[in-house]
Amino acid sequence: MQFKLAALALSASLMSGTAYASCQIDGRVSIVGNEFPAIHAVVEGAKECKGGEITSNLTADHQKINVAGMTGNPAEYTSAIIANSSIVALMNDDLLRPLDDLVAKFGQQLKPNQLIKIDGKVMAIAFMANAQHFVYRSDILAKHGIETPKSYEEVLAAAKIIREKGELEFPVGGAYKAGWNLAQEFVNMYYGMDGKFFEPGSAKVSINNGKGIAALEMMKSLSGYMNPDFLTHDSNATNAEYRAGNVAMMNMWGSRAATLTEIEGIPQEVKDGFAISGPLTVGESGKSASTLWWDGFTIAKNISDKDAEATFKAFMNGIAPSRLNEETKPLAVWLIDGYEPTEKAKGVFNAANMQTKPYPMQPFMGLLHSALGGELSDFMQGKEDAASALADVEAAYTAAAREKGFLQ
Repeated sequence: MQFKLAALALSASLMSGTAYASCQIDGRVSIVGNEFPAIHAVVEGAKECKGGEITSNLTADHQKINVAGMTGNPAEYTSAIIANSSIVALMNDDLLRPLDDLVAKFGQQLKPNQLIKIDGKVMAIAFMANAQHFVYRSDILAKHGIETPKSYEEVLAAAKIIREKGELEFPVGGAYKAGWNLAQEFVNMYYGMDGKFFEPGSAKVSINNGKGIAALEMMKSLSGYMNPDFLTHDSNATNAEYRAGNVAMMNMWGSRAATLTEIEGIPQEVKDGFAISGPLTVGESGKSASTLWWDGFTIAKNISDKDAEATFKAFMNGIAPSRLNEETKPLAVWLIDGYEPTEKAKGVFNAANMQTKPYPMQPFMGLLHSALGGELSDFMQGKEDAASALADVEAAYTAAAREKGFLQ
C-alpha cells in the first residue's frame, strides 16, 4: 500500500483543482462510515450533489456493519469510509471496486499520494490524515511545576504529583474501552517499544515477548491513574472526562482534539489550559508510541457502474477545495488544496516528523487486532499476568488465521 504520510510534515497542499460548480449525479449513493466531525463534513459535501438519492449511516459501529452491508448484490452501501485498518476486512472479502477508471474520468485533480494502491490498483482515495498524540492541561502542569511530558514514564511521574497534591484523583485519560480501542492502545504502545507483530515474511504472530509484556505493564500502570471505569471509555467518553475538567493528560486522536474545547458548557479553565503536543515515547527506543493513519473513501464492487460513478462524483464534491471554510478547516489535517495546518493540527504533523509508523496493513492484522481487543481485558482487571494474556491473544489469533488460510 502506497501512502507517504511523512510528506505531511513538508507540505499541506496535497490536492489541487476546483470544486464542481454544481454537482450533478445520476445514481444511488449510500455511505457507511465513522461519526466524528470531519467525516460528517465530507458527507455533508457529498450530499450537496443533485439528481440522485444520497443516504448515509455514520456510526461508531461502522466496522461491525460495513462488510455485511457491502456483501450483498447489489450492495446495501455503495461506499465505506475507511482507514488503514478497516480497509483490510473489505479487501480480504473482495468487496471493493478498483477506482483507476473513475480516477481517470473524474479525479484528475487528485495527487498520487492520495491514491491508495494495493497490488498496483487504486482501491481508496485518502482525504485526511490522523494520529493519536498527547493532549494536556498546561495550567495544571504549570501550577505544579511539571514540564510537559514527552514519554509515558514522565506521564506517570506527573500523574503521581497531580494526585498527591489533591488536584485530580484520576488525572490520566485514555480510550481503553474493551475491544477495538484497547487493542489500538496496545498497538501504539508495542510500536513505541519497537516491537514487531509478526515474524518476518510470515503471518505467525510474535508479541508474547519482553516488549509485549512491557507494553502491557505500562498500560496497566497508566490505568491506575484513570477513572475506574476506563474499560468502558472510548474516545467520546474520554473527551467528556477532559471537557469536564476531570483529566489533565491523555492520548487522543488529532481528529478529535481539533474540536475538543469547541462545544458549549466547557469550563473556562479547561479551554484556557488546553494544549497539544506530539506523540509520547515509551521505554528506551525513543520511538513514537502511536500510529499514522489516513481516512478515505472506497466504492463497493457489487454495484452498477452508474451508482459507482455517482458515488465517486459525490465524494469528489465532499472533498473539494471549496469545502474548506472557517468551520471545516479545524476539523482535520485535510489533504485538500488550500489547507494550512492550524495550531490544533500540530500533533498530527509532529507525529509525521517523529517517523511514526503507519498502522500495520498486513491482511491478517485485523485478526490480531480483534484478538487483542478480546483477550486483554482480564489482564487490565488484574485477573491474569501479562504473559498469560499475550498467550491468549496469540492462541485466539492463530486459530482465526488458520481458519482464514493465513496459517497452515
